Amino acid sequence: MATTFKTLVLDKDIANTRTLLHEAIPITGTIISGTYEDENIKNYAHGMFQSVYDYPYLSSSANHIFDLTAGYSSESGLSSSLSVQNAKKINIYNQMAQVLAGYDTNGNIRRFDRDGSYSTAGDNLNECIFINFSRLLTKDEIKKQSFLLSFATGGTPVAPDFSSLKTIGDYGAGSDYRTNSPAGDYGILYTGSAAVAGTGVGLLYYQAGIAVLTASIFDGEFGAPGATYDTASIDAVLTGTEISSACDGVRNRWDDLDFNNTVELNSTIYFCRASTNEFNYSANPTYLSGSKIRVKNISTDNPASYITTIGLYSDDNELLAVAKISEPLKKDPTNELTLRVRLDY
Repeated sequence: MATTFKTLVLDKDIANTRTLLHEAIPITGTIISGTYEDENIKNYAHGMFQSVYDYPYLSSSANHIFDLTAGYSSESGLSSSLSVQNAKKINIYNQMAQVLAGYDTNGNIRRFDRDGSYSTAGDNLNECIFINFSRLLTKDEIKKQSFLLSFATGGTPVAPDFSSLKTIGDYGAGSDYRTNSPAGDYGILYTGSAAVAGTGVGLLYYQAGIAVLTASIFDGEFGAPGATYDTASIDAVLTGTEISSACDGVRNRWDDLDFNNTVELNSTIYFCRASTNEFNYSANPTYLSGSKIRVKNISTDNPASYITTIGLYSDDNELLAVAKISEPLKKDPTNELTLRVRLDY
């Protein structure tokens, strides 16, 4: 336990930094389409969403990747009492919208807007596919302008044609993104290779880790199992089948997804300085023998100590953190040391 303390002064001996770490996340269609005979795809009795795992979900080594679901607004032309799971699909849309889009000045849930401006009438995304990524993948947030998702656009549900792909990305989001969501920043998803105003096909919420895709991008190229994608209407799928069937259709079309996640690493750096006249004596009882310094051979020699550990203490001298040095550092009146200690959190 230390008996001599030195006060660290803010802005002189203490500095705070923030570092963003990124990790590349690839999610291939091999896993999403049900590589393990759908044992990595979990459907629930409530039927409101589908969970995707990287291994059979009953395995202890399985990791949850994302949840997949679909829904539409009560303002959509698809909302009808004749639609299968109509109330659940409306509830799914409303739940996502109130969390991600929030409420207007009249207290009504906002509908998803194609460009996030909420100013153009008829520019709402009323029928949507929702991809809710797990925190295991997104960490603190998805990195802006790193999201690329591709789907097959031809063939049948049983044998999709992956030679023709539709790619969706948050092009230009590195400098052009929206901040008017209660869930944080979000960017607009476009098809093609560049951002074109008015052509958004979805929204990507970076901190929430949720992608919202307009169902219209699958129109004419989508269908329930057993139907051909070239003739099936996405409207027919959303009204005539359960949510799980719509999710199956999306997964079977999935080619590849790549994005970078972000870990925000906050650090406090302490500069522990020992000047020439400080810490030249050890507080260790073994440093003395018969009230004499053991490391001295001649009484006129300079005192010396060997620093092996740095302790950070609170104002009331309670030990809070300990830093170990790789090798002992000799300290005597002829030298001074500055030791840099970093705490990450």
